Amino acid sequence: MSERSVIALVSGPSGFAGRTDALPVSSPWWPDVEPVNEVLEELLGVRTSVLRLVSVQGGGRPAGGVVTYHVEAHGEPDRTHLHPAEEPAADAPHRLPWARLGGPSELVAWADEHVERTGPPVQVKSWNLSSVHRLPTANGDAWLKTVPPFFADEGEVIRMVAAHDPGLVPEVIASAPRRVLLAGAAGQACWDPRPEHVEEVVPRWVAVQHALAGEPRLKPCVVPMPDFGLPDTLVHGDFHPGNWFDSGVVIDWSDVVWGHPALDAGRLIEFCRPELGDLIRRVWSEAWLRHRPDSRPLEALDTARRASHLLLAVQYQEFLDNIEDSEHVYHRDDPARELRAARRRAR
Repeated sequence: MSERSVIALVSGPSGFAGRTDALPVSSPWWPDVEPVNEVLEELLGVRTSVLRLVSVQGGGRPAGGVVTYHVEAHGEPDRTHLHPAEEPAADAPHRLPWARLGGPSELVAWADEHVERTGPPVQVKSWNLSSVHRLPTANGDAWLKTVPPFFADEGEVIRMVAAHDPGLVPEVIASAPRRVLLAGAAGQACWDPRPEHVEEVVPRWVAVQHALAGEPRLKPCVVPMPDFGLPDTLVHGDFHPGNWFDSGVVIDWSDVVWGHPALDAGRLIEFCRPELGDLIRRVWSEAWLRHRPDSRPLEALDTARRASHLLLAVQYQEFLDNIEDSEHVYHRDDPARELRAARRRAR
């Protein structure tokens, strides 16, 4: 993985202040802004927030290279470390609220109406699909997340799932359109899941999908599938193990659609290492057969492994259609890549 250096175009309370030199940071990933703010706060002597990505030189999407960000300083920065530069444009088509001056502060002020912080907010992630802050409280960290208008209302979705399995989702402290404040979830993300993680999470999610099946409650999936005896229901939309915790909690509920449940299983198989494929097929199909004995889940899954790529292609194109031009670098090649993967599966 190539290393990342950052250049900050810094705006402060009295206006645009200039740019930094290229500064190395500990994480290569472009959306990871906590280490960016750590470096800048030490350099400039004030707390900062990353607003948006401006440009990238080198690296390989979405990591590495020299990444230029527009940054807001929450106090007058030390200008001895800044150089003259062109001020970033104040606005652009599809710019999101948290990518504008004052946006991160407004989010934190909203969260402060619902929790009592015991320390400064920590901006963890910021890019075109979400902004995430970690807020220290006496009861542990709370997590503040906001998403674009084309995503689902995460607070509403979590409450739907929690009505049937409250341990499968984080606790909602507060929510409003396109923003949610969550209690911290125990455990670590399962980027490389063990068999026991599959055996725990998959049957629980199937049980929730079975319980929620019925009349559509959210936007319908644009990728049709034969039903194979299974109902349309809530589809997570990004059901890979990086969105699972080893405590059994599933996060990131903003990609949801109403569609065929095999789409989530297809996404899971495509994401995991190949040796887990047979286990996922068995656990998922057995779980559905317990709820729908006359269904044909394995046939559905064979179709869904192609259809899940089509769903991702549609999602990525929706991102490109609704984010500002400077951040297209995150997703520019994604729709075509997923279409090629679907074509390979069809063969």
